[in-house]
Amino acid sequence: MYEPIRAKSVHSMADRADFPHRSREEELNIQLAGHLAALLAVTDELGLEEPAECIAGQIARLRGTPPDRRAGLVGADRTALHRRALALAGRALVVAASRADTAAAILSAERMDAHTAALNEAPATDGPPATQDRHLLATP
Repeated sequence: MYEPIRAKSVHSMADRADFPHRSREEELNIQLAGHLAALLAVTDELGLEEPAECIAGQIARLRGTPPDRRAGLVGADRTALHRRALALAGRALVVAASRADTAAAILSAERMDAHTAALNEAPATDGPPATQDRHLLATP
């Protein structure tokens, strides 16, 4: 009644493919190192040397090599930078917690606390929030 399938299944071919596969742990390492590298860039922009060195140490531990550090000073508003750093530290904390990396989780939580404190001390502005942070404030 039905004609048999004559071609090989594309699904079975993928199982035997010769390309490298990364484990979940490796993917989380890459993701955490990326979030920390972005946090390092913002921390360097803010001119916070001691926290930047701690973040660079964690990146070196995850990647096996120290990160390239080039502060691309753009002269952004410090409040916007603290907001960005707070968001990045939060993302790093989530990934660190999911891979049970205590050192990175503690560092991320400390950075979140520091940036929250800096935001609470910052003078209130009457204008709208920075355009890059509007997505954090929008409700679906």
